[in-house]
Amino acid sequence: MDLSPPPASAQARTLTVLGLESSCDETAAAVLRRHGDGRVEVLSDIVLGQEAAHAPFGGVVPEIAARAHAEAIDGLARQALQASGLTLADMDGIAATSGPGLIGGVMAALMTAKGLALGAGKPLIAVNHLEGHALSPRLVEPLDFPWLLLLVSGGHTQLISVEDFGRYRRLGSTLDDAAGEAFDKSAKVMGLGFPGGPAVERAARTGDAHRFDLPEPLQRRAGCDFSFAGLKTAVREAWDSIPEPDDQDKADLAAAAQSAIASHLAKRTERAMAVFAEAFPHLEHPMPLVVAGGVAANSEVRAALKSAAERQGFRLIHPPSKWCTDNAAMIALAGAEHLARGETDGLDAPARARWPLDADAATLSPIVGAGRKGPKA
Repeated sequence: MDLSPPPASAQARTLTVLGLESSCDETAAAVLRRHGDGRVEVLSDIVLGQEAAHAPFGGVVPEIAARAHAEAIDGLARQALQASGLTLADMDGIAATSGPGLIGGVMAALMTAKGLALGAGKPLIAVNHLEGHALSPRLVEPLDFPWLLLLVSGGHTQLISVEDFGRYRRLGSTLDDAAGEAFDKSAKVMGLGFPGGPAVERAARTGDAHRFDLPEPLQRRAGCDFSFAGLKTAVREAWDSIPEPDDQDKADLAAAAQSAIASHLAKRTERAMAVFAEAFPHLEHPMPLVVAGGVAANSEVRAALKSAAERQGFRLIHPPSKWCTDNAAMIALAGAEHLARGETDGLDAPARARWPLDADAATLSPIVGAGRKGPKA
């Protein structure tokens, strides 16, 4: 990507961008208009889920996801353009997720975007999926930098200081599994269905969260990192200890698992809030805490984060669920911001399974934990 200094008029440009997303199990396309004054209009926004295809397996199967993306992405791009009332010729650029994610899925959106960009003579913008999440609150309101981001989904659990466009500092990350994976695996153990987060939340409504004593991860570890592998194991062991589990057993263990995940997220995020506040002592209160990713839809997680934010003098911001989970509107927004600064990509832009938002932290201070099959980085 060309990172030469943008022209002085860059921020005053009004840009319309087609965005494509296919990094996990959501195929998405959107058309977004970014005005020169910072206002954002989402002109169309279409997401096609794959829950039914993956439900029999209790989790996302990469090969199935990649095939579904490849079959759907062309038609979805066409639908997004039609819904916006515009044509490909009206676009100022084509943006697509180029990582991180399941590599077969990432390739679907990126290759489609390359074809459209080449055929229409439009600039290509290869977008970091995590940057899309980082900027997602601007789909709703013109939020000023900086803000603290908790990205919490099936594939990612990270705390990031979003200090400016293109300047992101990792404060914490998971040492093993993401929070969303802990929900999915807990649901699978109890036979609650897929996706696991909503299934666990439904079951937990009639459960007693205090019946099972689940461990609190990383009690003796300083910093803002997370760990969910031990919690997953504890849920499985608790389930296996019940001779003939019934619906109430499911509800109680679901409530305990959900409470433990929410508590861990809130406690480590509260530590990150203190670090962020120290870094920006003159920032007006309440300071912004943005939570994005599919797990942000969980009501107990949001309630725990809201209480923690209030204790630390922060304001909790969570975009609507449709823009918390994977979507193409956030990809189009990130693409428009890059395009406004003259930052575009060539047709050789790679698809990446891994693409850290804070490259310096990933290089100088990699997150390494222990997994069942060996070290995890």
